[in-house]
Amino acid sequence: MEKMIRMATIVSINVSELGGVPKLPLKTAIVKFEGVEGDHNRFRMERKNGDPGRAVCIFSMERILQLQKEGHPIEVGTAGENFTIEGMDWPELEVGMTIRLGSAVIRLSEPCAPCSKIGKSFVENNFSRVDHNKREGWSRWSASVIEEGSVSVGDAVYLDDS
Repeated sequence: MEKMIRMATIVSINVSELGGVPKLPLKTAIVKFEGVEGDHNRFRMERKNGDPGRAVCIFSMERILQLQKEGHPIEVGTAGENFTIEGMDWPELEVGMTIRLGSAVIRLSEPCAPCSKIGKSFVENNFSRVDHNKREGWSRWSASVIEEGSVSVGDAVYLDDS
């Protein structure tokens, strides 16, 4: 196994069987190459062959709390993230980073472009507040699954440092 450095903790696992937001919390989930079991993801369900680079979405608990302080009505899961993570240095994330969540391993694909479906989480529907191109270090991240596994709330999050 590669050298992994503990960097954070899973504070929420979020899914939506019907798709869209909010995604609702689970205590434990199975992560497959296609995404989190029980989560409808339009990129894998509605497009031919899916988009493996968008199998899961992660977001920062610290960013959610900062957005709430700004007055935005965002809550865990309302931005469409599958995993809400606390303790990660969000501005340091880069495409290609490998991260272990529980026994699953993901690889960051791209900052997740915001869309109108998460607009209710922001004052005046200003979902561009988390647009990576406008405010780097504030976006959610899309990731591919490179090792399937189980993830539970409270699990450590490790960064591959190899």
